[in-house]
Amino acid sequence: MKILTIPATNSRDGINRRLLELVGRRLAALRPTVEVELLDLNDFEMPIYSGEREAAGIPAEARAFYDAIGAADAVIISYAEYNGSFTPAWKNTYDWASRVDQKVFQGTPVVMLAASPGPRAGAGVLAGATTTAPFFGAELVGSLGVGSFHQIHDPETGTLGDPEISARLDALLELLIAAVDDA
Repeated sequence: MKILTIPATNSRDGINRRLLELVGRRLAALRPTVEVELLDLNDFEMPIYSGEREAAGIPAEARAFYDAIGAADAVIISYAEYNGSFTPAWKNTYDWASRVDQKVFQGTPVVMLAASPGPRAGAGVLAGATTTAPFFGAELVGSLGVGSFHQIHDPETGTLGDPEISARLDALLELLIAAVDDA
């Protein structure tokens, strides 16, 4: 089973990347045979999307991003929230990938997460992402926001110190594994 994790930001050391690193360890504990690949949006930098640029051709990076999703059995995205919405890096990559095919997720089971330094836990970005997911071919398994990340994440152990959030995250990962197994 191959699970693709994507921090939806171009930050190389952000909290959403750290959340996905934690998720990778939890997945390995739940299913030792799982292969987890972390995709870095910095590897898919493209010009800002516009119709005129699309008419000149879709960048190879957009096709590579789309193909990486298609090669996975499941996808977990952790959204950084900028001003209540998607990061420019995610929005641009996603916009270009949707020009390859609007069904960017290609029927793949998807879990959507968000980590934020504040208590709202990425509520704005998760609302937008989960609402539009079905239109883009996602089989949405569920979502979870992790707020006040710096207060509950232990960087030394790479764990979450909130038992309720940890239990909800584990339950969501088990649902994702079951969705892949049932497919």
